[in-house]
Amino acid sequence: MFKNRLKELRNEKELTQEELAKELGVNRGTLAKWENGTRETNFAMLVKIATFFGVTTDYLLGRTDS
Repeated sequence: MFKNRLKELRNEKELTQEELAKELGVNRGTLAKWENGTRETNFAMLVKIATFFGVTTDYLLGRTDS
């Protein structure tokens, strides 16, 4: 679920992977792996992503739809 929500939020903000990776302080390859589900993020980065997009960590993890 995380990979889908991350990609959806990035696309809604019309950001490229490169742009979002720069905002989060990671390389584009890492972000791509999060979006295709081959790598998971740690808790601190999950919180950073949620804060950046103005959503909850529960939303990112698919525990809620709001």
